[in-house]
Amino acid sequence: MIDDVLLNKNETIKRCIRRISEEYQDNPENLKNHTKQDSIILNLQRLCEAAIDTAMHVVAELKLGIPQNSRDAFEMLYENEIIDSKMTENLKAMVGFRNIAVHDYQKVNLKIVQAIVENEIDDILEFSQVILDTSYKDR
Repeated sequence: MIDDVLLNKNETIKRCIRRISEEYQDNPENLKNHTKQDSIILNLQRLCEAAIDTAMHVVAELKLGIPQNSRDAFEMLYENEIIDSKMTENLKAMVGFRNIAVHDYQKVNLKIVQAIVENEIDDILEFSQVILDTSYKDR
């Protein structure tokens, strides 16, 4: 049975992706609008946090170890064959973006934001779905 934490994180991920899509509208020019830019970056941060929380929760539930940082949680899921290597690397890269956005906002590169929005955010939705679809409690 899937627990409420995973269901709630999945809904957060979907909501963040929806908000990003509403503001971005498949138009990179929208990143020049500071209000849209702020909303997109904030929702990317929330999206990353929800994925990190999901990974940490699964690692704890399965007693896979104690991750030293967010990236470790994704690595532990990979080592236990819950996610594949490509997804692991993409999620770890998103953690790096989140750290830049949260801790040093001035260095956020809008070309990177554009690339994430256009090519990477679906990886987090896929990750969340993989976790929901995996009956990890039976492991």
